Amino acid sequence: MKDLFTALALVLVIEGVLYALFPSKMRYLISKMTEVQDTSLRTSGILAILVGVACVWVIRS
Repeated sequence: MKDLFTALALVLVIEGVLYALFPSKMRYLISKMTEVQDTSLRTSGILAILVGVACVWVIRS
């Protein structure tokens, strides 16, 4: 559980840094995401999950 909470905290740190350093670009990115079809977002999300799981697997083994 400790590793899970650490990973979630790091996600918050990375996302916070992006919003702090590039607020206008992040606002633009979010507004553009509303124009993307749901299937494309879903496919991107699944791909990100698979890449993340593969990275964790390689790092932990």
